[in-house]
Amino acid sequence: MIQVGDKIPAISVSTIFAGVTAAVSTEDLFADKKVVLFALPGAFTPTCSASHLPGYIVKADDIFSKGVDMIACLSVNDAFVMKAWADSQNAEQITMIADGGADLTKAMGLEMDSGSFGGIRSRRYAMIIEDGVVTALNVEEPKSFEVSSAEAMLELL
Repeated sequence: MIQVGDKIPAISVSTIFAGVTAAVSTEDLFADKKVVLFALPGAFTPTCSASHLPGYIVKADDIFSKGVDMIACLSVNDAFVMKAWADSQNAEQITMIADGGADLTKAMGLEMDSGSFGGIRSRRYAMIIEDGVVTALNVEEPKSFEVSSAEAMLELL
């Protein structure tokens, strides 16, 4: 599993920001930026839609006021699903990362097998990335939502 001090693996992902979808390398995406990245098992799922993403939407201004350049949400879903979810949640300030094949998730060692729920998905976590390097990492225990919340990450900033 990726650790504090490690560089984010160089993987191509799809991003959605303010309704625009683009393919980008993680090297370019995280270069010269301070980023709060949070990941979750799936778009439109109960905890993810009711608490995790909405918490970052509500706290976005507070997070940006701490010198953060980008708030990013990663899920092992395709770009179309991530765009629809962002639109439905009014997540204009959040960069959505569609890791459709779980390539980035697997490269960081943060995948889980959810079986019939959806196969390989991301574990729930949040991290702070500075110029492509992980400076803080909070990984949730299975079926938990405590250390990856917007409030928890604000405390680390």
